[in-house]
Amino acid sequence: MTVILGIIIVIGSVAGGFVLSHGHLAALWQPYELLVIGGAAFGAFIISNPSVVIKAALGGLPLLLKGSPYTKDYLIDVLCVMYQLMNKARKQGILTLESDAENPHDSELFQRYPLVGNDHHVIEFLTDYLRMLSSGSISNAFELEALLDVELETHHEEAHKPEAAINRIADGLPGFGIVAAVLGIVITMGSLGGSTAEIGAHVAAALVGTFLGILLAYGFVGPMATLMGHHAAAQGQVFKCIKCILVAWMQGYSPQVAVEFGRKSLESPERPGFLELEERLKGQ
Repeated sequence: MTVILGIIIVIGSVAGGFVLSHGHLAALWQPYELLVIGGAAFGAFIISNPSVVIKAALGGLPLLLKGSPYTKDYLIDVLCVMYQLMNKARKQGILTLESDAENPHDSELFQRYPLVGNDHHVIEFLTDYLRMLSSGSISNAFELEALLDVELETHHEEAHKPEAAINRIADGLPGFGIVAAVLGIVITMGSLGGSTAEIGAHVAAALVGTFLGILLAYGFVGPMATLMGHHAAAQGQVFKCIKCILVAWMQGYSPQVAVEFGRKSLESPERPGFLELEERLKGQ
């Protein structure tokens, strides 16, 4: 919703200011300039990125309209899942976590928290470590933390590649706008000797190319890339929370204290309150 609101504000401000300055909106409609700028930018995007990054970037753009899924309710569910897993291991033994790790979609515990249970990335991240813990592959908190740090660093680099790819296109759009403008001037030079109105129309179209390149870069594509980075950072925050809880648990802290480590690792706007989380845990 905020993306749509921002787009409306950008278009309304630019178009409104132009109209109030006695401009004609029809003069800004130059489809061939858009073809040059958009086509060249998309081609450069294809050339400069591997297929994995292209798919991730294009697949992430529609998700910007939905907003980040990592809301406070989602984070509360993450904390509850971690508490329930640790509590189960304390009461029934850590080997009982193997069934949850091997069949997360059939796990009653994960089904109880669908926001987390339906998130493929988080479930895959969590169950990998549950398997290692239940099998005894990791014997102490130092080994676990070192392994988690390596994976989180890799995830951070991978998650921000689509953002960087879109940002590079935003940086190049003003240049492609100049390309469109130069092509417009070439057409203008070819029409010298004609009517003044025709020459003026060609010059206006060329200037609109520069205008569109700059507007698309700083009004739309650049901000969308930044928002994509915020979404990637929000997912990274979830992984960091799980890491803090698992490490604290391996260090011998009780499930309640370990979950508190995870809660404190969350950023304040989305961090659930202590009593809010306690009431949710008591309800479960």
